Amino acid sequence: MAGTRAIFPLVVGAVPFGIIFGTLAKSSGLSFWGTMGLSVFVFAGSSQFIALGLLASQTSLYLIILTTFVVNLRHLLYAVSLIPHVKHLSQRWKIPIGFLLTDEAFAVAINRYNQNDRSPDKHWYYLGAALFMYANWLLCTFLGLTIGQLIPNATKWGLDFAMSVTFIGMIIPYIKNRPMLATILVTSCVSLLSYSLPHKLGLIMAAFAGIIAGMCIDRLKSYQ
Repeated sequence: MAGTRAIFPLVVGAVPFGIIFGTLAKSSGLSFWGTMGLSVFVFAGSSQFIALGLLASQTSLYLIILTTFVVNLRHLLYAVSLIPHVKHLSQRWKIPIGFLLTDEAFAVAINRYNQNDRSPDKHWYYLGAALFMYANWLLCTFLGLTIGQLIPNATKWGLDFAMSVTFIGMIIPYIKNRPMLATILVTSCVSLLSYSLPHKLGLIMAAFAGIIAGMCIDRLKSYQ
């Protein structure tokens, strides 16, 4: 329940994003169960939108899989950060929380794991947050499929900007020192400059550029 409460503001930000996905999927000709299947088994908003566009343009299946894989590589960085905290868990824990790993769930979970108390139940906190986000995404996809068409020009309302605001809200609390500030600034600049790269490769480039920048500033601090 504590994890559910913590992720609630981020869940609210994801609501319009999920509804728009369901609405676009239906108008793009994807079947009801095909759309729900994407949300059930892929559960990655950005990748699902990209896959939807590729499906609509009749792109080959292999290229769709490759593109969604590249876009989701950022989750590998999240996983590396979580390994020290979850390595003691059994596989029956690691598999579901690995599947449920999203940007929002990571932000909430890593904040809890970084707290100094020695609670043995932090993985339950993570699970509660991640399950709430998962259930919300499935519900919003369903709403987009069923009632999304009743909202005139829903995709032009700019509701998807709510997700951008959500991500900004996730990042701001971490600006506590110069290495983190450098990481965020470099990542932002590189992501804008590399936006036109195919298969969203700019996301991965921006992530690694930000990591390198943060590490360099941290090293400079240690030498001073």
